[in-house]
Amino acid sequence: MPKLNGGEIIVESLKQENVDVIFGYPGGAVINLYDALYNSGLKHYLGRHEQGVVHAADGYARSSGKVGVCIATSGPGGTNMVTGLANAFMDSVPLVAFTGQVSTSMLGKDSFQEADITGISLPITKHNFLVTDVEELAKTIKEAFFIAKTGRPGPVLIDLAKDVTQKEAEFNYPSKINLPGYRPSFEGHRLQVNKAAKAINEAKRPLLYVGGGAIISGAEKEIKELVERAKIPITTTLMALGIYPEDRELALEMLGMHGTQYANRATLETDLVIAIGARFDDRVTGKLDEFIAQADIIQIDIDPAEIGKNLDVEIPIVGDVKDVLQEILPFIEEKENGEWQDRIRELKEKYPLRYNDDDSEVIKPQYLMEEIDKYTNGNSTIVTEVGQHQMWAAQYHKYKKPRQFISSGGLGTMGFGLPAAIGAQIGQPDEQIILIAGDGSIQMNIQELGTIQTYNVPVKIIIFNNKYLGMVRQWQEMFFEKRYSSTKILAPDFVKMGEAYGIWSKRVEKKSELSGAIREAMELKGPAILDVHIPEEENVYPMVPAGAGLKDMIGG
Repeated sequence: MPKLNGGEIIVESLKQENVDVIFGYPGGAVINLYDALYNSGLKHYLGRHEQGVVHAADGYARSSGKVGVCIATSGPGGTNMVTGLANAFMDSVPLVAFTGQVSTSMLGKDSFQEADITGISLPITKHNFLVTDVEELAKTIKEAFFIAKTGRPGPVLIDLAKDVTQKEAEFNYPSKINLPGYRPSFEGHRLQVNKAAKAINEAKRPLLYVGGGAIISGAEKEIKELVERAKIPITTTLMALGIYPEDRELALEMLGMHGTQYANRATLETDLVIAIGARFDDRVTGKLDEFIAQADIIQIDIDPAEIGKNLDVEIPIVGDVKDVLQEILPFIEEKENGEWQDRIRELKEKYPLRYNDDDSEVIKPQYLMEEIDKYTNGNSTIVTEVGQHQMWAAQYHKYKKPRQFISSGGLGTMGFGLPAAIGAQIGQPDEQIILIAGDGSIQMNIQELGTIQTYNVPVKIIIFNNKYLGMVRQWQEMFFEKRYSSTKILAPDFVKMGEAYGIWSKRVEKKSELSGAIREAMELKGPAILDVHIPEEENVYPMVPAGAGLKDMIGG
């Protein structure tokens, strides 16, 4: 076998894993790896900050379904990755992150740019490695990719001592791995599967509650079959938007704090909840002891730690949700559930999403999302930053397929959207990627406009500009007597900023200008920015106040 240095071993290992895209930022501790990348044939995208690099790999993974790969140097390079790793960990995104480290002889000596990144990242990665022996490098990479993409996916970090990337070893990429302590369960327990099928068949008012695990598993076909065979209404978390087409009669769209009235009200009347790849997080449940208290629960999840973590579950099933649904479906009876269907129809007619609009030239954010939806006909991929705009994007755009909505869910990371949109566009080069951003959130990683400029990434950026940190301001209005403490934010001239990066940019302040501006931006071959001015004190409704139950939702 040929002898290669550590940098070359990493490159050849990545090729064995069918990696063709990497996001990174070089530095002294990874310089040998970057030398190996020079003529490797792998496509490397240079970000402008290590946090942006991780978010870009995250967006790439979510849009493509592949493992995202990113690189940073030692010390601040690694610590700058921490928020991105935590974000990917919370949303179960498969990543392999490489960080440089000081040489093995310098470890533990407070050497220049030394940081214990494996210790720092331990709680926010699925697993991590410190490699101090070049002979272990290929095996470690094989294990890292396996761990990242199997079971409940997540980020895996590989910290590389600098001398490991310099030393040589024979390259022999293992065909198999042996991890005795890691054995994810894929198939459901037969007895539990039978119990679940029986409960679904006997339920009078069943409700599907579907989370991001269903999209990760690729279970959209099975979920569609279950919905339409047993006529079960379906509501989703933020992470599962698009798992079932939202323009269909049984689609209740998102539930929870800013969910639809009809989805939340359905949870108050159901007698059986089938939770699929969902974890009963607080933004969904509201007051936990009131959430679906009248119903039995079937919970299907590949992570046994999620089963019964927040609520007692009558029928727990550990396994990959796609595999488990395939086991359940042959036992599901076709039926109409006429009374329940009528009730769902009544709820949707009585409690639609609504907002106050008039004939003035003011651009309401809900209207803006409706215009985007109208232009794209629900066929674009929407990426969001975090804040009010994120919720309007979830509410007023009809998602038709999985991986069509990409957003930071569990961690709620401002600054996620812009770099994630870059990664999503690279992961789906033929899709139209639209970033929905707030004027506050986009400034968190706005330097990534430089990445867009360098690679001419054709992302369309639509900024909901209300001159506030809108979601915090809304809480201050509702619960703190409008004491707007530090939420008024001065934004730059986004048009001039976009033009400084060579990106077509336009400001829109009148409703009559909006549809034409959207069309103009979307029809451009390259990137575009629309700075759309919306009312400063517009709120997101419906809303369930923190600590309240879903029955206490207000507005909408």
